Amino acid sequence: MRRACVFLVGFGWVVVSALAPAQAALLGEDDLADVVRKPAIGLYKGYAEFKMAHYAEARQIWMALAERGMGEAWFNLGILAEDGLGEARDGAEARRRYEKAALAGSRNAALHLGIALQTDRFGAADKEGARRWLKLAADMGDDEAATQLAVLDGSAARPVSARDRRLAQARRLEADGSLPEALAAYRALADAGDPRGLTRLAWLHEAGRGVARNLDEAARLFREAAEAGEPEAQYALSVMLDTGAGQAKDAQQALRWLRASAAGHHPPAVEALKARAER
Repeated sequence: MRRACVFLVGFGWVVVSALAPAQAALLGEDDLADVVRKPAIGLYKGYAEFKMAHYAEARQIWMALAERGMGEAWFNLGILAEDGLGEARDGAEARRRYEKAALAGSRNAALHLGIALQTDRFGAADKEGARRWLKLAADMGDDEAATQLAVLDGSAARPVSARDRRLAQARRLEADGSLPEALAAYRALADAGDPRGLTRLAWLHEAGRGVARNLDEAARLFREAAEAGEPEAQYALSVMLDTGAGQAKDAQQALRWLRASAAGHHPPAVEALKARAER
């Protein structure tokens, strides 16, 4: 049976689809201790395992980090519970983990909750809850959360461009499972020259959500968005080149795009690059 999941890397959804998880060895005690000593590298390693459908290994890494209060690790564990990857699907547990993540400082988790609670993803829509989590993410510096909040409130306090409004609406459609409509909205953004639309299309092509799964097309879209200067796409392309998922492995190019993403102030790239320098 085909399985798909939605994963947030930095500030964008990465969607990974697999027919069955590949097998890989769980980490030993020494490797886990190294993950805990270098959490930014551990987070990156967990994502690499996840991208290769090694869900048990990713969960092991993220659990070790979450137990030490790392918000992004709790967020990633929420994705596993939400989509039933490596464990039973459990929306209530996913929401609990996202809330722990957000309260531990993950603006990714706060943004996800703020979008998802505008839909029936976790039960009845909760506009007040959505507003609370979006405000938290916006207060932590997340521009997309601020846009979502302005659109939700209909506020004129923050000017919202037509493109930002269309992206906010498309993200809600995606969270609600209205994939044909979300795809059309992302394509319209991409055609209008917005690299964020390209990035969203890349995630969906990687997953096969609403379109046939096509890693080559995902890589092409990521690269096009990365070359247009989109830090999220630069980070995603870096990981593809580092893991060999959808691209031939190329450590030199992976580092090049990681540096470009960090220069664009994409937090996971900044942390991963910093951790590499500290090795």
